[in-house]
Amino acid sequence: MNSIKYLILFVLAAVAFPLSAQTTSITVTGKIVETISKEPVPFATVLIQDPQTNQNITGTTTDEDGSFTMQVAKSKFSVEVSFIGFETLTINEFSMSGDIADLGVVSLEKINTVLDEVELRAEKSSTEFKLDRRVFNVGKDLSSTGMGALELLNNVPSVSVSIEGDISLRGSSGVQILIDGKPSILADDPANSLSSITAEMIERIEVITNPSAKYDAEGTSGILNIVLKKDDKTGMNGSITLNTGIPDNHSVGFSLNRRTEKFNLFTQLGVGYRSLPRDSENSNQDLVNNTTVDSKGTSYRNENFYNIILGSDYYVNELNVITLSGNYAYEIEDQPSETDFNYFDSSGDLVSSWNRKETTEATNPKWQFDLQYKKEFEDSDDHVLLFSTQGRFFGKDQASEFEVTPIEGDLEFNDQQTETEFQQAEYIFKLDYTKPFTDRISMELGSQYFISDVGNDYTVRELIDGEWITDPNLTNNFEFDQKVFGIYGTFSHEGDVWGFKAGLRLENTTLKTFLEDTDEKNSQYYTDLFPSAHISYKLSDVTSFQLGYSSRIYRPRLWDLNPFFNIRNDFVIRKGNPYLEPEYTDSFELTSILVFEKFSLNAGVYYIYTTDVIERVTTFEDNVSITTPENVGTNQRIGFEANFKYSPINWFTLNGDFNYGYFKRVGDFEDQSFDFTGDQSTSRLTGKFKLPAQFELEIIGNHQSSFQNIQGEVSSVTFADLGLRKKISKGKLVLNLSVRDVFASRNREIMTYGDDFYVYSNSTRGRFVTLGLSYGFGKGEAMTYSGRRR
Repeated sequence: MNSIKYLILFVLAAVAFPLSAQTTSITVTGKIVETISKEPVPFATVLIQDPQTNQNITGTTTDEDGSFTMQVAKSKFSVEVSFIGFETLTINEFSMSGDIADLGVVSLEKINTVLDEVELRAEKSSTEFKLDRRVFNVGKDLSSTGMGALELLNNVPSVSVSIEGDISLRGSSGVQILIDGKPSILADDPANSLSSITAEMIERIEVITNPSAKYDAEGTSGILNIVLKKDDKTGMNGSITLNTGIPDNHSVGFSLNRRTEKFNLFTQLGVGYRSLPRDSENSNQDLVNNTTVDSKGTSYRNENFYNIILGSDYYVNELNVITLSGNYAYEIEDQPSETDFNYFDSSGDLVSSWNRKETTEATNPKWQFDLQYKKEFEDSDDHVLLFSTQGRFFGKDQASEFEVTPIEGDLEFNDQQTETEFQQAEYIFKLDYTKPFTDRISMELGSQYFISDVGNDYTVRELIDGEWITDPNLTNNFEFDQKVFGIYGTFSHEGDVWGFKAGLRLENTTLKTFLEDTDEKNSQYYTDLFPSAHISYKLSDVTSFQLGYSSRIYRPRLWDLNPFFNIRNDFVIRKGNPYLEPEYTDSFELTSILVFEKFSLNAGVYYIYTTDVIERVTTFEDNVSITTPENVGTNQRIGFEANFKYSPINWFTLNGDFNYGYFKRVGDFEDQSFDFTGDQSTSRLTGKFKLPAQFELEIIGNHQSSFQNIQGEVSSVTFADLGLRKKISKGKLVLNLSVRDVFASRNREIMTYGDDFYVYSNSTRGRFVTLGLSYGFGKGEAMTYSGRRR
């Protein structure tokens, strides 16, 4: 801003010099504010003009508080005030006191047409296409009120989120989640943690199906990069948001931003309470003995949360910026559940029934810091050196009690207790350098070192003869240590018609796991090369094509490796596999983009080949199903996807997203063949309506087809969301109502088959209704804190 200001002064002084023959010096002062809000207008242009010739004599720009002072060597003059987005104002009459002309407080009127256009862009989500990614710009979509990032991802083209919170891209798991281009504690367990980022805090989501070598090679399906908003408006800006909902979803959010010439200070505070119910139904059938165990129950995750974010940008000068930010969150969890069990013999007669009641309490401290230094060079805005370091920690101190109450029959089960002490610390060090040689040719070089250190001390006790006895088969301390070092280089050329980007990344991985009590150790060391290539071709102003290739890896996550499991249901057990190997993927895609005045279409085909595929394999014994991740063969997937946007009239917009994939699985596990073929599709249709009296309505319909997995089938899901918004006080105050899963139809059924067993499970969350009220002051925007798990 200062450089622009000095440039304006220089030009104005050059113009004014021939006209400055007068010797009388008059001081002109005043303050420029907005007409309605009375907020100051910084950096507005103030010109002194000759009233007869309209030639500029001198000029200046207003300070951050809207005030200005300047000298003019002429007794007769007029004053012109202008700023982008405001009506230009000319002042011919003003009071003089000696050699001082005080204009007082001058009000500027906003230009309505410009404001409407800007508002439309800011509030509608849209998708744009870059050389190696698609960018989903997050607007103030109505149905997103109270949403966390996890639910918002369900609105992003090509992305699906299951009811359990599993994220897939083009129907495939193995997605790498980044926040501001970096891994995050919140993304390690997205089903439980990602919703601490709310829709109002997100600027855009980048869908990178074939990432360049600049990015981590992690994620065989690609990368979803969540970019958070960062207010760069000058002055004081902020917002206050209130949410309430059914089930319990009550929160207060506060954000504040203060930007000066040297500093940008920002903070966010959030506090609230929420409850997340879940109904589950399971049936385990032993096909050899013809016995069955059915269970049906409801579980809750009740949570008080407290969250604070503090940060600052320090502008050392025009070319150097240092950013330091930190986040601390604290959660207090209460997880009650109650499940009824029934055991049937081979004749279908009820043998025994019992009730299992769980009481779980936990505290979760989380913290994270980011330190970044950015060095720009004078020869180009894109010539940048960037160093960043990040540290983050997540802890969990959890205790559970399981009380069994017999209802009928003589089967006996002991009461149980569990204790968990979990600590996860991660550190990232990155150095990135971008050098443009011309306006079209550039190079990127960089390196990254990632450290992850985890400890999970897990204890299970059973009440035997009135005494709590530790179960050694279920008790252990699991340690996880992973280090990844990577270096990369890319070279790109982007012309008016052709563009390409090629790169190569090298990564070295060291992974160690250790079960302390049983002295079980596992170590993995591997070094891999990951090439990438992207080509774009602009056929016309309407049509463009993109061709992309990347090589990727999916390293087993902590919860894939951790052999401990939740004993909430003793007959349905999920646990990790510390000996799991990584997946490797080669991905190709060809995409076409057509953009017209009222209609845009993105359509493409892709081919993905994955080796050492990680699949959930279920085994069965004594009516207990145990699901464990295993490396099972290869997977080939050929698919087609299309996204469109159609705005036939100014009060209605229709968005659509469709993805279809045909896959071929080849593999075996423990002498059992898992060779089969299948297909899967997802579709989404969104209608947005502008109604009278500044009401807006949004309706979203979703459908996910059924599909076959290696041991069974997952049912189809169809559900709808809607949102309604009312603006008050010209948009400063906004009232939102959102209903997610309007018909309570979003349930997930999984049928698993084996030679000697059949397992059925059904899970549903139900309908969520949220009412939100947000108020923005200064030039800020409200940031809502959602009612989902943070």
